[in-house]
Amino acid sequence: MKERRQEAGPAPARFIVFDTETPNWRCDRMCSVGVCLVEEGRILGQAYALVDPEEPFEAFHVRLHGIGPRTVAGQPNFAALWKRLEPLFSSGVLVAHNAPFDMAVLARCLRDYGIRWKRQVPYACTCQMARACLRDVPDHKLHTLCRRLDIPLDHHNAASDSLACARLLLYCLEQGVDLGRYLRQYDMERIATLRRR
Repeated sequence: MKERRQEAGPAPARFIVFDTETPNWRCDRMCSVGVCLVEEGRILGQAYALVDPEEPFEAFHVRLHGIGPRTVAGQPNFAALWKRLEPLFSSGVLVAHNAPFDMAVLARCLRDYGIRWKRQVPYACTCQMARACLRDVPDHKLHTLCRRLDIPLDHHNAASDSLACARLLLYCLEQGVDLGRYLRQYDMERIATLRRR
């Protein structure tokens, strides 16, 4: 059943869909990032990068995503990579699955490397959006939703996760999900979602 659209002005036309993988439980560094550009209802491009987190890896995380110290040897750290990412991340609404996690990782990386960016950033979460149009699934984890929608997924690979998330975003929008209900502002300095007034 489609949601009724509310007259809230034009929806954003450009989305930066991203996923991060982290080296340890602190979640203040990333060891890989996947990004998809979605514009006017189409996936226009995809990027993936390994990142030297300059922090120790924990065994659980290495088992989860297969990235360890040898994998990131010689790769740029976040500060170097951000010079390439920033123009793209500044050009649209950020989207992720369980977005508060990925937004927090991004905010902590910026903080710890002393990089000043925007104070507040618009974002949306496909997990929240999927709850509106896929109510009969056992949970709203990315791999569960991808199985239901036949979206290919190599879970915990940031390139695959971001592409799957982009396809999930397009599915939700095609089902009539009112994006305005799910747009939030993230305070990058406080590392928290701002309350809606």
